[in-house]
Amino acid sequence: MHIHVNGKNIEITEAIKSYVKEKLGKVTNHYDQITGMDVILSVIKNPAATGKHVAEVSCKTDSGVIRCEESADSMYASIDLLADKLDRQVKKFKNKSLYSDKSSIRNSETAEEVEENV
Repeated sequence: MHIHVNGKNIEITEAIKSYVKEKLGKVTNHYDQITGMDVILSVIKNPAATGKHVAEVSCKTDSGVIRCEESADSMYASIDLLADKLDRQVKKFKNKSLYSDKSSIRNSETAEEVEENV
C-alpha cells in the first residue's frame, strides 16, 4: 500500500511523514483492499482561525474512495484525530460492502429457488 504525504504552507519533515505512515498504516489491519492513501497536511495562516493545522486523507479502495478531514491546534493532534476518524469510516465501509455482498448472494439464491419451483 502506498501512502503519499503532501504539505500546504508547511514543510513535511521525516518525523511528520513517519508519524503519518505509522498512524494511518494501522487502518490497513481492518480492511485489506486499500490500495493507497493521499494525505495533505496544511496550515492556515489566518491568526483569527481556530484549528489552524488541517489533515485530510483520500483513501483509495478497490470499490471506492473514503475521504475525511480533521483540524486541531497542533499537526500531531490533527493526525491523531484523522487516524481515528478514518479507522471508523473504513470499518463502516467494510461492513457495508460485506452486507451488500451477502444480500446480493441471498437475492441470487432466492431467484434460483424460484426458478426451481417453477
